[in-house]
Amino acid sequence: MQIVKSIAEMQSICRNLRTQGITMGFVPTMGALHKGHLSLIQRARSECKTVVASIFVNPLQFAPGEDFAQYPRTFEEDCRQLESEGVAVLFAPDATEMYPNGAVTTITVPGIGDRLDGASRPGHLTGVATVVAKLFHLVAPHRAYFGQKDAAQLAVLRQMIQDLNFDLELVSCAIVRDADGLALSSRNKYLSVLEREQALVLHRALTKIEQSIAEGERHSSTLLQIGRNTLETATGIRVDYLAIVDARSLLPVATAERGVLVAVAAFIGRTRLIDNFLVA
Repeated sequence: MQIVKSIAEMQSICRNLRTQGITMGFVPTMGALHKGHLSLIQRARSECKTVVASIFVNPLQFAPGEDFAQYPRTFEEDCRQLESEGVAVLFAPDATEMYPNGAVTTITVPGIGDRLDGASRPGHLTGVATVVAKLFHLVAPHRAYFGQKDAAQLAVLRQMIQDLNFDLELVSCAIVRDADGLALSSRNKYLSVLEREQALVLHRALTKIEQSIAEGERHSSTLLQIGRNTLETATGIRVDYLAIVDARSLLPVATAERGVLVAVAAFIGRTRLIDNFLVA
């Protein structure tokens, strides 16, 4: 696996791959890799000739007081995992390479970027859109792979790709969970044993809603109350949002029809976790 630190070198490598007609799948990450990330790599490898990944803890998507400094960084282990999964090129720049002195341009997706996580974390989705646009520009992949767990991010990126005419396919991949249902997240490492047990209520609440939909309940107001009732059984958590929304616009919907997004975010102690499912 080739590890690249500079934008100029990364652009040159990716330009050469495209010139050769090699289909590139791209998986951008912030490192601290887990099986969820590796599932994206595996999907990309099954659909593309070459897999390119990135590791960059993007300061632009962290608000003041958030966990940028504490975010887990496990670069050597990440490299071992990526290489074992067959990644050909890893882009691992530092912040001064991505945002040189004087860089002021950002990308904002109004409306969508202000909902769900965008409402809870002002500026977060602008930071995501900006760094992903830069990565798309320099890698120019044929397909880019993201996890469904970050549903608000997916909605923003879909709109950005459409509006800015990026010539690539965005591929959404299923959430990967531990055996007890907890959605995998790099931030799970922050949880104590007790907090990890408390965090399972997010999945329980979503499962209750999903079961109610399967039994015929479709009214969002009723389904949200069912979810809230479950969340209220747990101690040590603070709910950020529980929402039933259109998966593309992130606007609330009155009924939970096929393809609608049911999403939750909550603080478990000081750790903010998210989870969701799409109505089948």
